[in-house]
Amino acid sequence: MKAFGDERIAAGENCLVVDLGGCTGMDSTFMGTLAGMAARLSTHDGGVLQIADSGSRNRRSLEDLGLDFLLEIDPPAAIWRGNVDAIRVNLKPPQVPVLTGQIQRTQHVLDAYQTLSAANDVNAREFSNVVKLLENELAEKLKREEKPKES
Repeated sequence: MKAFGDERIAAGENCLVVDLGGCTGMDSTFMGTLAGMAARLSTHDGGVLQIADSGSRNRRSLEDLGLDFLLEIDPPAAIWRGNVDAIRVNLKPPQVPVLTGQIQRTQHVLDAYQTLSAANDVNAREFSNVVKLLENELAEKLKREEKPKES
């Protein structure tokens, strides 16, 4: 999802919609990825990330982390309102590269938690140990990659 969002933002999109209709729950990394996309979109004039069909559990998860201030959850005036089923019928999976390397994946997860931590002081305290752990893990992986391999 991050790669697709980055691609669309780079192409000039200023409104992305994430449909959570089939999503029964989200982890912190996913929510941090959403927050990161919302932050990147907000640098565009009027850019916004909207959440469609959040459901009460997902809405509560997003609100608990204070992300309702970064993105729009089920906005009543969204242009897609009332057309969600018709839009879903025409959706196709995006063709974007998948993060395959350990360093790429660790960096992505670290970015997500740093974004969550930057959202508010409660998150900063909540995720400080996770951020430190991921920073150390990334540094270790980078150090191992730099080591010359013995033949």
